[in-house]
Amino acid sequence: MSKIINDWKFVIFACLTLGLAPFFPEPHIWGKLRWILGGAVGMGPMDWFDTVLHGFPWVLLIRLGVRSIVCPVRQDASKD
Repeated sequence: MSKIINDWKFVIFACLTLGLAPFFPEPHIWGKLRWILGGAVGMGPMDWFDTVLHGFPWVLLIRLGVRSIVCPVRQDASKD
């Protein structure tokens, strides 16, 4: 499981599919974030779950970005 969530290709693919679907009239996560920033008036439990579902790939992408900056891939010392 950790191999999948640490794979850049998989995470970017998840962001472009699940993270943005449905695409029209606007990406779903964008609409949910605007709704939350507007006070989340009328949001029910299903809307919150939907936000978490569509937002999770973006959280993974941010995590990978931070991880690559803070903890760069260490070179194996035996390869010298």
